[in-house]
Amino acid sequence: MLVSTLLESKPKEVITAKPSTTIDEAMDLLIKNKISCLPILEQDGKLVGIISDKDIFKKVYETKGNYHPLKVEDVMSTNLIVGLPTDTLEYIAGIMDKNWIRHIPIVEGDNMIGLVSEGDIIKTMTQNKEIENRYLTMYLEGMHRRDMSGD
Repeated sequence: MLVSTLLESKPKEVITAKPSTTIDEAMDLLIKNKISCLPILEQDGKLVGIISDKDIFKKVYETKGNYHPLKVEDVMSTNLIVGLPTDTLEYIAGIMDKNWIRHIPIVEGDNMIGLVSEGDIIKTMTQNKEIENRYLTMYLEGMHRRDMSGD
């Protein structure tokens, strides 16, 4: 399955933050929206970074709790791994596994058009396997009935 197909089934809005967002504001966004990362967009919408709950947790620990003056731009990852709408989910899953990351922004040019998470991939692949299994079961049951009836 292509990433573009997955994105069609997801809500269009991705919760994002600006580089100037405070860490406290970022934590608030993560907690209120029950998400674990925020893509960071400049005013013009260009993707410039990503910050995860793990990034924040690590910074809180490193600063011994004195993180309040920090902004997202002080903590965010800027060496981004991105995907394309034409990538397959298998490819994206492999990139996530190889790089120990849980989210990949999907871009067209400089614009982020979506975000794919490990959960999205697991859910989609599980649904696809359930459909395949049901189809195969129905096929085999049909074959079995035909064999039993002498067809």
